[in-house]
Amino acid sequence: MRKALAVVVGLIALAGVASAQTFVWPQKWTVAKPSEVKRGGTLRAAVISDYRTFNPFITAEAGNVPEIISGARGLVMRDPTTGDWIPYMAESWTVSPNKLEITFKIRRGMKWSDGKPITADDWIMTWRIHTDKAVGSNSYDSFFIDGKPITLRKIDDYTIRFIYPKTDAEAFAVASFEPWPAHIFGPVYQKDGAEGIKKMWTLNEKPENIVSGGPWLIESYRPGERLVLKRNPVFGEWNKDEAGNPLPYLDRYEIKIVKDTNAQLAEFLAGNIDLMAPATVDHISQIRQAIQQGRLDATIKVNASPVASSQFMVFNWNKASDPFKQNLFRSDKFRRAMSHIVNRQAVIDIVYGGLGTPMYTSVYPVLTQWVNPKVPKYEYNLQEAAKLLAELGFTRKDREGYLVDSRGRRLEFNLATNAGNAQREQIAKLIVDEAKKVGVKVNFTAIDFNTLVGQLLSSGPDRPFDAIIIGLSGGGLDWPFGSNVVPCKGNLHMWNKSGQCIDPRETQLDALYSRGRTELDFKKRVEIGYRMQEIEVQLLPVIYIAGPNYHPAWNNRLGGEHPEAIISSIWGQRELELTFIKK
Repeated sequence: MRKALAVVVGLIALAGVASAQTFVWPQKWTVAKPSEVKRGGTLRAAVISDYRTFNPFITAEAGNVPEIISGARGLVMRDPTTGDWIPYMAESWTVSPNKLEITFKIRRGMKWSDGKPITADDWIMTWRIHTDKAVGSNSYDSFFIDGKPITLRKIDDYTIRFIYPKTDAEAFAVASFEPWPAHIFGPVYQKDGAEGIKKMWTLNEKPENIVSGGPWLIESYRPGERLVLKRNPVFGEWNKDEAGNPLPYLDRYEIKIVKDTNAQLAEFLAGNIDLMAPATVDHISQIRQAIQQGRLDATIKVNASPVASSQFMVFNWNKASDPFKQNLFRSDKFRRAMSHIVNRQAVIDIVYGGLGTPMYTSVYPVLTQWVNPKVPKYEYNLQEAAKLLAELGFTRKDREGYLVDSRGRRLEFNLATNAGNAQREQIAKLIVDEAKKVGVKVNFTAIDFNTLVGQLLSSGPDRPFDAIIIGLSGGGLDWPFGSNVVPCKGNLHMWNKSGQCIDPRETQLDALYSRGRTELDFKKRVEIGYRMQEIEVQLLPVIYIAGPNYHPAWNNRLGGEHPEAIISSIWGQRELELTFIKK
């Protein structure tokens, strides 16, 4: 991972290497040799939240169904052993001398699950739909640099060119987007536009109508209960292991919807699911004890790395119907006071059992080369919080002990997170308790994940929430700031969805984001990233809290995990394509 970050991946000195039409999954990505693997069987996993849609153009959450069935890969992918970009659905590429164009030769012989060939038209149509603002795709922002579009041009059926308006440190990340079938989405888009697209592939769609170019097809889905995937046979025609065996090895991938992390643990301990990433010491201890006592045949890697995600509290700046709260939430002094009431060490000790890492900026702690060690940290300090709130006019308390301003308005807000996420619920309760100590009334509610996301993604002058605890994952190793988070018009610029910058520091971050993304020199890009983190802690658009470390666990009936040296939150514990059932 550290090596991956040291590699300057942009348009500098990159040229594709021709390969066969078949993509051969390197044996070095797994501990298993091709001669050891077995075909068949079912991988069993669990998720905490039900799915929102099968539609790849309107998803915003990690681990969504389109991402799973497609494998979330496109023309290029990263080699987990080096961090380098390598050809995947492309067989090769060339970069123009001015580094503003990449021409990809598309691998021939790839098919959609309905037998249609995968060609340049699929990338073109997918790009067109993602970049239609009316669709609302979470990928929309990644196809623009400084408001200027990255364009795609079909050269022929198996050659496609990406044209960048400026040099782009994320050029290959942009080109890694997964395509979707033009023959399915194209006719609807041409006839009914964005509205037609948004109505496609809902959770009520028949599984046989969902076409995939990735390793999985939907076999069945029962809301609130389970998603069952089956192997896509045409995927194995061009995805092979080093012995020539088609991938994936597994017949099925079953994902239970278990809306509680404690219940998920119980399922893992009972041997009913195969994968687990415990976040607390209690869960780790229970797994270890079960292994030691012979009740569970499993492996756990404790403290493999910090997580590659964030946990934070975000306040809503768009509450036109409540000017009192809107002014409060837009005050950086208020947000700094709220940062001072967050006891990050208690979160790590109580919620994560001491196995966690505090966070202060948007850069995940696991991305060590990007973390600015000198940024100010508004640590737990109730006296400082009270002082800042007094400066905002909250100098006296009402009969119940809560702060009020000169007009008697109580300092109070609602805080929500997704129900069933025991860690986030614990974090919220800690915040409620600490806030009360300084006289702030926090009304906590755990709500359905999809409802929570709907509130967070809402836009306009008056959005339906006060504050939310949630997290983000994803983001690039080449430039760790989100194209849909930092720019003021970004789909996940979640504190302010008015569509424009409100605070001058948002404007600064917007500009620095563009400078960094277009800077190909790694050291200079890191300097820009450091400056962005300095502004982030001044503005505090969201209040970062802490995250658990990554502790992957798996049932030993599974084979094909990564070599230990590359197991981390960046690369995960395994490639599902190389996973098999040993016993």
